Amino acid sequence: MDHSRVPVLEALEEFRRRGDVAYGPPGHKQGRGADPRVVEILGEGVFRSDVLSLNGLDDRRQSRGIIPQAEELMADAVGADRAFFSTCGSSLSVKTAMVSVAGPGEKLLVSRNAHKAVVSALVVNGVEPVWVHPKFDAERHLAHPPEPDDVRRAFRAHPDAKGMLLITPTDWGSCADIRGVAAVCHDHDVPLIVDEAWGAHLPFHTGLPAWGMDADADLVVTSVHKMGGAIEQSSVFHLKGDRVSPDVLKQREDLLGTTSASTLVYATLDGWRRQMVEQGHDLLEGALRRAERVRAAIGEMPGLRPMGEEVVREGLTAEFDPLKITVDVRELGISGMQATEWLRTEHHVDMGASDSCRISASLTHADDDRTEELLRDALRDLTERAGSIERRPPVRLPQPGDLELEQAVLPRDAFFAEAERVPADRAAGRVAAEMVTPYPPGVPVIAPGEVITREIVDYLRSGLAAGVLIPDAADSSLDTFRVMTR
Repeated sequence: MDHSRVPVLEALEEFRRRGDVAYGPPGHKQGRGADPRVVEILGEGVFRSDVLSLNGLDDRRQSRGIIPQAEELMADAVGADRAFFSTCGSSLSVKTAMVSVAGPGEKLLVSRNAHKAVVSALVVNGVEPVWVHPKFDAERHLAHPPEPDDVRRAFRAHPDAKGMLLITPTDWGSCADIRGVAAVCHDHDVPLIVDEAWGAHLPFHTGLPAWGMDADADLVVTSVHKMGGAIEQSSVFHLKGDRVSPDVLKQREDLLGTTSASTLVYATLDGWRRQMVEQGHDLLEGALRRAERVRAAIGEMPGLRPMGEEVVREGLTAEFDPLKITVDVRELGISGMQATEWLRTEHHVDMGASDSCRISASLTHADDDRTEELLRDALRDLTERAGSIERRPPVRLPQPGDLELEQAVLPRDAFFAEAERVPADRAAGRVAAEMVTPYPPGVPVIAPGEVITREIVDYLRSGLAAGVLIPDAADSSLDTFRVMTR
C-alpha cells in the first residue's frame, strides 16, 4: 500500500482549499466564533482543523470513505487484518473489545493488574471476571504480567470462559509472554485481547518487545497518545483472524463511541502512521540509544535503582520495554510521590508515573539532547538534596496475597446495588460498592463486588497520608467506604 498517503490530512487540506462554509456543527465555524482569548492560547489551527467527518471532510451521500481508507493503511502498517480508530481513548476501546468477546453473565479471564477502564467495562456489560493475578515482585513491590501457566490454571477452573484480557506492557515497562498466553487461549478456541495501551510504538522496531499482532493475539488495543505521536484520546484497536467478528466489533464500537468524532484525533493518527512507516525505525533507534544512556547514568547515582533487563533474567517478566525509565527511590528515604512533587517544583520536570516506591519517565522518539540532559540533571540534583525533603509516614505495603481480594458479587451488581457508607474501621468484611484506585497508574486496589480487608484499608489510608492520589473513592478522605447494604 502507498503509505505516503494520509487520507484524513489530505481531505482536511482539500476542505481548506475549497473554502467551504459550514452551516452545521461545530458552532465556532472554524474558529470565527471562538473567543480570541482562547485562540490566543490554543492557536487558530486547532479550530480550523475541527471539521465534521461527514458533510465536512466527506460527503454523506457520496462518501469517499476517508476514515476507512486511513484505517486500512493503519492495519497494513502494523500487520493487522483490520484497524478501527477511536477518539475516546483506550478506555473506550478496551470496553469495546471486551463487550465484543463476552456478554452479560458470561465469564472472561482478566489480568488483575487492569486499569480502572477495564473494571468499568465489567460494570457496563455485566461480565463475570475470572481474575488472573499478576506475578508479584516482592523485592520491588511490583506486579508483572501473569504467565501462560497462570492462564492455563484459570481456564482449567473455568473452561466456559469466553476469552482472556491481558495487560502488557505495564505502566512500569514489564511485558507478558503474549505468544504463550495466546497459545493457551487458542487451545480453548477463544480469543486473546491485549490491552497494549503503552505499546503503540512496538510494531516499528525489532529491538522492542513483541507486538501483539505479531505474537498471535486476536484483538489489540493501543493508546497512540501514550508512546506515539497523536494527540490525547487517540486510540486504535486492531483485529486479526476470525475469533472476533469485525461486524460485531464495529457494532459494539458504534454502541459505545461518540457520534461526533474528532477530526483532530483522526488526522494525527493518520499522520503518525505515515511517520512510523517512513521513519519509525530510525526514530526509535535514536530513542533506544538515548534510553540506554539515561538508564546507565541513573545507575551511577546514589540512592536510585533503575529497572531494566534484570527483571527478565530473574524470570519475573518475559520482556522489558527499555523506553520506560522506572526508578526505585526508596533508598533516598522518600516515596515516589514525594520525588515527583520535588522534581516538578524544583526543576519543572513532570514524571509519567509514581507510587510509594518509584517514579517512571517515558522516553519516546520526541525526546532530544535537551530533554535527556534535563532529566539526568534533575535526578542527580534529587539525589543530592533528598535529605532536605520532609519525611512522611511510610505506606503500610501489603503482602502479595493480601492484594488478592475475594470477588463475592459481580462488579455490575455491586456497583448498582443499594449501598451505604461505613467508617473505615468497620469496612473490613463488607462488599465494596465502589472502585478505589490509586492514580497513577490507575489500577483499582478495590473493585466493586470485592470483599474489603483490614490490610487493604490500612494500605490505602496510609498511602493517602503519604501523598497517594485516590480520585474515585466516594469519600476522598477514606474515612468511610461505600459498601453494599447488608
